Amino acid sequence: AHQGKVDHADAGDIVAFARLEHAHTGDTLMIGSDVPDEANAYPRAEPMPRLYGLSIHAAKRDDEVKMATALQRIHEEDPSIEPQQDSDLHQLVLWGQGDMHLQVAFAKMRNRYGVEVVSGKPRVPYREAIRKPTTQHGRFKRQTGGSGMFGDVQINIKPLPRGTGFEFTNKVTGGNIPRQYIPAVENGVKEYLVQGPLGFEVVDVAVEVFDGKYHDVDSNEMAFKLAARLAMSEGMPNCGSILLEPIMEVHIHAPNGATSRVQQLVTGRRGQLLGYEAREGWTGWDSVTAHMPQGEIQDLISELRSLTQGVGYFSAKYDHLQELSGRDADLIVEERKGELEAA
Repeated sequence: AHQGKVDHADAGDIVAFARLEHAHTGDTLMIGSDVPDEANAYPRAEPMPRLYGLSIHAAKRDDEVKMATALQRIHEEDPSIEPQQDSDLHQLVLWGQGDMHLQVAFAKMRNRYGVEVVSGKPRVPYREAIRKPTTQHGRFKRQTGGSGMFGDVQINIKPLPRGTGFEFTNKVTGGNIPRQYIPAVENGVKEYLVQGPLGFEVVDVAVEVFDGKYHDVDSNEMAFKLAARLAMSEGMPNCGSILLEPIMEVHIHAPNGATSRVQQLVTGRRGQLLGYEAREGWTGWDSVTAHMPQGEIQDLISELRSLTQGVGYFSAKYDHLQELSGRDADLIVEERKGELEAA
């Protein structure tokens, strides 16, 4: 293509500017210092919805800061490349339009910024809950010469309806546990719920402390927190733990000639079809709505594009938690056990 200097460009022309250090993708460039009001109304190009993600970390621990800088620069160039820190699972996920899109980003990080990245499949935020209630006693006692530690609690552990979360209730009467120690009991319960019998965070559970004992000298907040954790660790295995997986509401958009194949794709990935309709404003396109496990949409875009000659795409958002049982659940619990043992 011919390249040459120009001093004028009309709408639709493609031109290049050099050394625009403070300009970013999507910015509107104007001449002069006075920006007219209509400039603020110019539509800004929105990045494509994220479709594919990989968990990443620097191959060398010393390169973590350099990697963060590289990710920021790449995101400024291409807003559809988006890093997201998952604090719950302690992982950094890089999102893009597909595996090839992310591989190009990794190549830029390696060649331009000197950062080698290790990538893998993102972990899924599984949760666990319980089927049945139980009552449990927990006592923590330690004597080491001088003042010791003593805490004694009795608790009820009960399942709650799905989506309720966590509830803590104090039913202690008669001063058997002084009020100043009740928050420590709750903290001990919460600390345990971070990782239940299956190795995942426990949700939809109610804990009621209804009795206990204390010692005038040896009791303190730490003793009651440890007593509560002990009661939970001994009581929870009796409650019948169940594994919960996150279910996403997925909207898949594809040419109507591929609609039946898209529906088969959904059901083949343990999805539940909710319906489909002609996509408004898109002649010859359908939108399929479904519930799909989060673990099944990791590489969904690759197969979807294969079925739709590269034009199909989807969007997804969290909807609810759903019980997972059988061999699928056993494999996930077994894998989690291995992760915890290796940690």
